[in-house]
Amino acid sequence: MDWGQYILLGFVFASIFFLAGAAALHWAHRNGQLSNLDKGARSIFDEDEPEGEITDAFPRRRRRKAKGKVE
Repeated sequence: MDWGQYILLGFVFASIFFLAGAAALHWAHRNGQLSNLDKGARSIFDEDEPEGEITDAFPRRRRRKAKGKVE
């Protein structure tokens, strides 16, 4: 295969990927999946983790000791 055939093959795969994505978005719109995005975004919150309150925290990073050094 020369480089022209690789470009054509890549174009075919990209076209198929694009058409599949467009079909998925069309299906989601037709079935009402995109009508109320805020409702889905709020569905992950409950009484233990209310919306708007920070309940998660990252642990502090420990400093690594350099190899061979004695403190």
